[in-house]
Amino acid sequence: MLEYLRALLDSWWVLGTWGLVVLLCLGLLTRDIRRRNPEIMTLMRMVWYLTVFYSGPIGLGVYWFSGRKQIRTDSIWRRGWRSVSHCYSGCGAGEIIGVVVTIGLLGWAVKQAAIATFLLAYLFGYALTAGPLIQEGMAVPRALWDAFTSESVSILVMEVVAIGVDLWLSGDAGMGQPLFWTAMAVSLTCGLLAAWPANVALIRLGVKSGMHDPRDMARQAH
Repeated sequence: MLEYLRALLDSWWVLGTWGLVVLLCLGLLTRDIRRRNPEIMTLMRMVWYLTVFYSGPIGLGVYWFSGRKQIRTDSIWRRGWRSVSHCYSGCGAGEIIGVVVTIGLLGWAVKQAAIATFLLAYLFGYALTAGPLIQEGMAVPRALWDAFTSESVSILVMEVVAIGVDLWLSGDAGMGQPLFWTAMAVSLTCGLLAAWPANVALIRLGVKSGMHDPRDMARQAH
């Protein structure tokens, strides 16, 4: 089964098709934000663009379900998707950089590459949470502590799944093979899906707020 899946993913046609699908989804996202949801703040725009860039139609579906002012009602499930997407946008960048540099460019062993990628994902995830808080005037130690308490569990679940799936699928594939990139795309989305219930639980427990209701952002803009 694993060898069949690897053979399927190790195709330039599959990678090229995925790239075209992602570009189409980014175009649809851009059109919707500009025409129907211009009130979305810069930070959340970046979150949605990165989420769609990493996960294509799945990321676009998450935005459509939870990130638009056109949603009829908000819920903990939608808040969970907004929360996990916020986490995902930073962690995904850390994972991509980590995998490309440690495995693709440096050729590190799996264990060392996994540790480095895991740490980079945490760094980027914390930065995306703490950075805006610091810009708003919060003291650096408090902002870092807030990021640690609110994001650690989500990042842990996301990266254990994402890095594990990536290493499991890609095997010893190098950057010149389509499997290197398709495995990364699959693994990122697996991490997103795995961390969503963790974010719902964290919101229910009061550890995370779950990001603002997009309808409130629209009302405030008017």
